[in-house]
Amino acid sequence: MQFFPRLMAASAAMILGAAWLAADAGAQQPLPWQMGFQKAFSPVMEQIDTLHTGVLWLVTIITLFVGVLLLIVMLKFNHKANPNPSTTSHHTGLEIAWTVIPILILVGMAIPSFRLIYYQDRAHEADMTVKVTGHQWYWEYTYPDSDNLNFRSDIIPDDEARKTGKIRLLDVDNPLVVPVGKNIRILTASTDVIHSFYVPSLGVQRYAIPGRTIETWVQVMAPGIYYGQCNQICGKDHARMPIAVRAIPAEEFATWVAEAKKKFATTTPETAVQVAAVMERQR
Repeated sequence: MQFFPRLMAASAAMILGAAWLAADAGAQQPLPWQMGFQKAFSPVMEQIDTLHTGVLWLVTIITLFVGVLLLIVMLKFNHKANPNPSTTSHHTGLEIAWTVIPILILVGMAIPSFRLIYYQDRAHEADMTVKVTGHQWYWEYTYPDSDNLNFRSDIIPDDEARKTGKIRLLDVDNPLVVPVGKNIRILTASTDVIHSFYVPSLGVQRYAIPGRTIETWVQVMAPGIYYGQCNQICGKDHARMPIAVRAIPAEEFATWVAEAKKKFATTTPETAVQVAAVMERQR
């Protein structure tokens, strides 16, 4: 007889514990048993979190209201309580109410949703631009404002991650580096199949589609490393396309750009690598 109370207590403790871990996580990366969104580190993610919380409260109230109505119907209008059922078959007021009220609720949800879509769609007064190109299976980053600085970002192999203390399936060799507090235009594209550039704590998610350039933007609010992944199935190594965004103070960004130009100056352009590989296969 004690099984169900103990089960309910254990379930409640697990849910509360997971929620506490999520709230105290810093939320730059996913955590085991995490519930809810990662902590917001950009204006877009803050608005996403606000909209999500509002809709969650709304649907919770609706669910409780419908549950209470069902309970009343089960207790008050069952066969024992009403051996002679009512012959009522139509109520104009109720039918208008249960048609109009859901419409108003949906409109109330749609307006802030559309506002958020347009808010994250385009960069206004962008301070810089970063082009993100998806490949099978890595990311390529280009900085048009910095003499087209270009480099690729690959996952750190599992054995190397274990030796160096890196995060398996999340850390990369060359993260995308951006300045804190700047409006950054992000342009996504792809050279092969559809990918998706997704960084949860920054509220950035855009498809990378061959033959198209799609825009979004981000303003990182604090220094740190923010992890994400490709979340569009793109082939056998889809799970090995992590994203790491390293945000640094604006005054340090110029120094990093100068060093990066030297570091990647001898890097063979990706198109040349592809052409060389095709020629090698044809020999």
